[in-house]
Amino acid sequence: MERPSLINKDFLIDTIANFFIYIVFYLLLVIIAPYAMDTLHATPSEAGFASSIFIVGSLIARIFTGRYIEQIGRRKTLYIGLIFFLITTLLYFGVTSLAFLYLVRILHGIGFGISATSAQTFIANIVPKERRGEGIGYFIALSSTIASAVGPFIGMYLNQHGSFSVIIVICFSVIAVSCLAMLFLKIPEVNVSQEQLADMKKFKLSNFFEIKAIPISGISIFVGICYASIVSFIDPFARQSDLVAAGNLFFVVYAIFLLLSRPVAGRLFDQKGENSVMYPCFVLFAIGLAIISVSHLGAILLLAAAFVGCGFGTFLSSAQTIAVKASLPHRTGVATSTFYSFLEVGMGFGPFFLGLLVPLIGYRGLYICMAIVVLLCICPYFFLCGKLTEQSRPA
Repeated sequence: MERPSLINKDFLIDTIANFFIYIVFYLLLVIIAPYAMDTLHATPSEAGFASSIFIVGSLIARIFTGRYIEQIGRRKTLYIGLIFFLITTLLYFGVTSLAFLYLVRILHGIGFGISATSAQTFIANIVPKERRGEGIGYFIALSSTIASAVGPFIGMYLNQHGSFSVIIVICFSVIAVSCLAMLFLKIPEVNVSQEQLADMKKFKLSNFFEIKAIPISGISIFVGICYASIVSFIDPFARQSDLVAAGNLFFVVYAIFLLLSRPVAGRLFDQKGENSVMYPCFVLFAIGLAIISVSHLGAILLLAAAFVGCGFGTFLSSAQTIAVKASLPHRTGVATSTFYSFLEVGMGFGPFFLGLLVPLIGYRGLYICMAIVVLLCICPYFFLCGKLTEQSRPA
């Protein structure tokens, strides 16, 4: 039996638009802290807060977007998010104080959260149901994952060779391209019955969070903290270990190996089930973190990047697919926002707590601890997700 096509016009448009949304996120992530210190004379902790407070806005947006996306309509929600993301980008031109920068970052985070949640919700209905694991995996790999490698690289280059105003103009232009691209997207709407709509309007916890997605989302908090140790501290670790050249290439190698692993991981997920992918993800990610802790050569650090790409990168797409599969079609948006809200709690606030550990155990000790945490995640995954998958599989 011939498998349904995965790549089509709508898939490409949604992927490209999501890529540009995340490019802006990662580009600004690496330059906001230096800008705050150099221009607004912020302390390192104040500058770090200016960078991470963006996540607060994103979390607020994701929680409410998941609740209202089907009530307002997917197309309207998307355009509200993109236009708000576009307008709040211009507010950076008016920043003259640290307090106003904090406000702009929160508002910008809200625009990002609405836009990203909308784009990530659509893809679950754009790809064929029987190839959902593979399709969502390619979507994340080709959009947010590549952006995580390209965005910081562009941000650091522009910060060294251009002004902050030029960077904001580029960010504005990139979001504008996303807005134009989405005009040509056939946004899949889900038929919601009057009874379901009435239930969604009720003010209750289940309308902000998809309960069935919480098990895998809760695990993603801890996996996100472990990945945050790389995003936040791989650069100072590389400088301390005299591995600067390899450190600069870390996320490039990460993205390459994630893309290389996608075809195999996606097919395994759809044909053999999520456990065939998830257990190797935990092990590969843990190996990557452990290799970082013993890296004294650039080649060894880049080997770690390859393991992290195959491990964490594949976990990200597979875990989102598990969250979506656990929910009803009209609750795809809630499931998506639940998963990313939990993930971003770990990635956004993890660096603060990890930073307290670094003076005590050093970077190498930190990465060993993170490898242990990832391995420990196998246990709750088995009882909360993996065991249920095995029981529900037909004999």
